[in-house]
Amino acid sequence: MQDSRTKLELRSIARVFDGRRVVDDVSLSLKAGEVTCLLGPSGCGKSTTLRIAAGVDRQDEGAVLIADVGVSDAQNHLPPEARGIGLMFQDFALFPHLTVAQNVGFGVPRGAESDARVAQLLDKVGLSQYRDMYPHQLSGGEQQRVALARALAPRPSVMLMDEPFSGLDDRLRDTVRDATLDILREEGTAVLLVTHEPEEAMRMADQIVLMRDGRIVQSGAPYNIYNAPVDAQAAAFFSDVNVIAGEVKGALTRTPFGEFLTPGLDDGTQVEIVIRPQHLRIDFDRDGRGPNPTAAEGMPARGVVSRARFLGHHSLVEFAMDFDQVRLHAVVPGVFLPKVGTILWLSVRRDRCFVFEVPPS
Repeated sequence: MQDSRTKLELRSIARVFDGRRVVDDVSLSLKAGEVTCLLGPSGCGKSTTLRIAAGVDRQDEGAVLIADVGVSDAQNHLPPEARGIGLMFQDFALFPHLTVAQNVGFGVPRGAESDARVAQLLDKVGLSQYRDMYPHQLSGGEQQRVALARALAPRPSVMLMDEPFSGLDDRLRDTVRDATLDILREEGTAVLLVTHEPEEAMRMADQIVLMRDGRIVQSGAPYNIYNAPVDAQAAAFFSDVNVIAGEVKGALTRTPFGEFLTPGLDDGTQVEIVIRPQHLRIDFDRDGRGPNPTAAEGMPARGVVSRARFLGHHSLVEFAMDFDQVRLHAVVPGVFLPKVGTILWLSVRRDRCFVFEVPPS
């Protein structure tokens, strides 16, 4: 039966540098076998949060608990080596003078049990045949797997990872990342992973914690956080977006694509209609009237192709619209490369659009 206990908890963590709160009232919890991704742009406070959890840095406010035991608060602060956690950073920090097996067994007391644990982990990461080689003789992906095995050797209940895959090329990154995730879940380790890549977070996480300016702005399962973003910035962080400005009148916002319901907002409120490129539907203007949209798609709007590019799995088409000098981007599966100047009609998946009040400047 899976251990459902909380393995790591941060309670109202804050960190102040030069009078600025780089981490501000951050709370989260991790359970065994679950992966939580701290996601956000550079400078949002996610790495500082990880360093506080690790004990490398100390918070100014709040508390850190591991397995329900306080390890850092206003009175006490355990160093990293006393917390029983695993650490993996961008730099694998392998010892160049030690073999692969010696690197993996470095933090485990010597003996038959240690040798068995090293052999088990090398088998798990697929490096048994390299046990007597040195780090400089391995590829980047192999070194990453050695670093993972070394971090797991003492059987930590919590693994903290700060963009450990960023130094790998794209194809190798996917392979190593998936293998790493399988091993961590098999070990029942609670994982806190820092990344600035939404795709990596969506691929790995059971829970995504989106940070901005030191604070958590949204958290939840990948599907929920992608399909129900808290604001326009959150939506734009996970994918390219099109934005159409509008104004509320009578609980409706009128756009060239028809009316959008905007209940609860006063007349005159400025809003943004956020549309992902894959949710624009394209039709050729064959009869001068445009397509016949479904009820879910609202009114069609006329656009002129200003650019089209094939990107491998899909094509990206840019349109100059007839209204407000707006430019919209549409993603079309496969090859679709209309000539510049082609007139097309666009409609939107209204059930996939988001309406947000424009925040005060």
